[in-house]
Formats: sequence, C-alpha cells, structure tokens
Amino acid sequence: MAKSKPQQTLKTAISCTGVGVHTGAMVTMTFRPAAPNTGIVFRRTDLSPAEGGGVDIPAVAGSVIDTQLGTTISADGAFKGKATVSTIEHVMAALAGCGIDNLIIDVDAGEAPVMDGSSAPFVRLIECAGIEQQAAPRRYLRILRKVEVVDGQKVASLEPFDGQSFFFSIDFDTPVIGQQELEVELAAGAFKSDIADARTFGFVKDVEFLRSLGLARGSSLENSVAIQDDAILNEEGLRHDDEFVRHKMLDAIGDLFVLGAPVIGRYRGVRSGHAFNYQLVQALLAEPDAFEITTEAPATALPAVTGGAVSGASAPVGQAVAAPA
Repeated sequence: MAKSKPQQTLKTAISCTGVGVHTGAMVTMTFRPAAPNTGIVFRRTDLSPAEGGGVDIPAVAGSVIDTQLGTTISADGAFKGKATVSTIEHVMAALAGCGIDNLIIDVDAGEAPVMDGSSAPFVRLIECAGIEQQAAPRRYLRILRKVEVVDGQKVASLEPFDGQSFFFSIDFDTPVIGQQELEVELAAGAFKSDIADARTFGFVKDVEFLRSLGLARGSSLENSVAIQDDAILNEEGLRHDDEFVRHKMLDAIGDLFVLGAPVIGRYRGVRSGHAFNYQLVQALLAEPDAFEITTEAPATALPAVTGGAVSGASAPVGQAVAAPA
C-alpha cells in the first residue's frame, strides 16, 4: 500500500492585485494559511457583514452557481447569490497543481484577478509564501469506475488510474489552433513546467457581444491570447506551440478541484469547457459507488507530457482584446 501524504497549506500570507477579466475592476486577493481539513475557502472582504462579508464560501461543487466562461461560487443560506466569487478556475488549478489542501482566500471584489491569464502568477505566490506540511493525511478522491458525460462531439470522463492523469483534445476551425491534444501526469512538477503558464484565449469578433452581457471588460493583450482573422495579435506570440490545449487542460484541472480533493484517476476531455466539466463533477457525485475517499497516495505511471501541437502565425498589433475562452 502506498503511503499517505500530509495535507499542505502556506507558511505565511501573501497578496496580489490585478484586474478582473470580466468585470474590469481592480482586485486584491490574499492567500492565508488555514488549519488541516479546512479545504479551499474564499471570503469577500469588500462586503458588509449584512451582505455576507467575511462569510465562508467553500470552493466545492455545492457552492457552484454559474459556469458561464468561468466558475462562480457562492455562500449558502441567506447570502446565496449575494456573497459570490467568480472566475476562480485559474487559482484553483494552481492550488491543485502545487498540492495545496487548505487555504483561506480573501478577495475585495466579486471576481478573482486574472493576472496574465494563466496560473503562473499564482504558482509564484505559493512559492514565495512557502508550503507547510500539516499533521493530517491528505484525502484523495479515487475513481473506481468510469463516469462519462457526452453531448454531440463533446466528451468528459473520469476513469480508474493509479495516478493523476489529464488528457485534453480540442479542434477549432482556424489554422491558428486547429486540432491539438495533450496528456499530462500531475507529478514531479509537471503542472508548473508544462501547464501553469498557458494563457486564456479568445476571438476578437466575440468581444462586443460579451461586453454587451457585462463580460470580458477587463480582457486585453496583457491577459489573453487574442485571435483575429486567423492570426495571433499578441506581439510576443505564443508561450507554447500548443498553448491553447494546455490552457484548456489548466481550466479542467481547476474545474475538477471543486470536488474538494485531488482526483486519483484519468480525466479525458474532448471539446469540453467549464460548464461541461461541471456536468462531469455532478455526474460523478451522483454516483457514490463510482469513487471513494482515501488517504492512500497514488502511484505515478505516465511521463510528464505526451501529445502533439499545431502552431500558428502571429501578427503584432498594438491594441486588441479577446473574449476569453
């Protein structure tokens, strides 16, 4: 039997400030160490106590109230739908990828800061604060049998595997993206080295519509890869030839962390997104015989990264914004 691993939190509090990609508002977010078995908990510091300020908003499946272009969680009870935090998936991916089990996250707005559009800034925050092991075993969610959701060409599934494996495949009708697929085993620093710096992306043509809905107001070339007329508008180009599929995998890692524990199993996503990943989370939780909670740590079996990529041309342009994917 594999040994258990200790739960982890941060050694000290640490903060960052950035814009909310959808609200366009400036946000300060602070990571604070938390006791064993706390989990990941958000708190709004800008609201009055009567509005839900300081109330715990656990980052778990039961707190999710919206998955449009991101994941939004809410406090329960009298503050449901009032004390909320949106666009948490990049933060959640960083915490999952760095093995953080317990954390209090204070935010002074209704949306997490997007930073550069990836999880890399949050990984750096975690490293600067330092990781502290705790006197309690980490709990895992082990997949015992396959659970799958399908909608046309979209597929998302979890199946047994003695490790933490993620596979993702995308297919966009533009030569800048095309078909890309990737498989990653979350072990030995693979998240930091291969996934964390992949940025959100979108199409300039979608921005006007999204802004009419009150979305994408903070999106810019500083935090998104922008695509227009089969060209990339960011002057620096891509960080990886297959940055698009890497970001979709980053999103999936964050989306699944609302299960409240790292998953021992293999995730497979084909053309999936936040809403569809959440459907998979709901489908799994609806079948309690498909998983178990364990403190037995997984083995590792796959190399860090396998997969293929399609690279695209870039066209430097001074100013542009993209609707985030």
